[in-house]
Amino acid sequence: MSTHRPPAFFISGSLGLDFLNTLATPVDERVDWIDDGDGLLAWLEQAKLVPAEDLKALKAQAIPGEFDAVAARARSLREWFRGFVRARSGKRLGADDLADLEPLNRLLGRDEQFAQIVAGPTKGASVLELKTLRRWRAPESLLLPIGEEIARFVCSGDFEYVKACEGSTCTLLFVDRTRGRARRWCSMAICGNRAKQAAHRDRRKAGQ
Repeated sequence: MSTHRPPAFFISGSLGLDFLNTLATPVDERVDWIDDGDGLLAWLEQAKLVPAEDLKALKAQAIPGEFDAVAARARSLREWFRGFVRARSGKRLGADDLADLEPLNRLLGRDEQFAQIVAGPTKGASVLELKTLRRWRAPESLLLPIGEEIARFVCSGDFEYVKACEGSTCTLLFVDRTRGRARRWCSMAICGNRAKQAAHRDRRKAGQ
């Protein structure tokens, strides 16, 4: 169980794919951002998938160990989705894939969303907007926004552009939206820079 985690990575271009990146080896050490209930809550807050006040309310009513159990279910969902992505990475999804998406559809079917008219974000004006809200009846409802982000990514046109970082130890995934699909690294500041340094060292050795 991790007590000290670095900030989560949101580099993929999709929160659904960033969920897979909650288990990663960005440098040398493997990190699991949702290896317990506290980790799951922290990741949901960083991802802005659950309002802070709702997380606080769920914490107040939860029994000991309840969030750890939800985190275990989240990890199971993550590994199911990882297998789905690995089997189809670089391919366009279609109706033939629906049968394998049944576990996700079952999760989505438990959702309790509703619409409300609320004040809009415009300052100094009485602007109303229709907003979709969610009832957070139990800790396990925290899986619902994750499932929704996975589903949103699956139904986007970006699935076929999923790539793995080319860093030698990195396991992070991302959507390559660059021109010519030329992106190679999770981040130029991390793995891209390390690759440049390694190439520079190799050139210096070759010149000796």
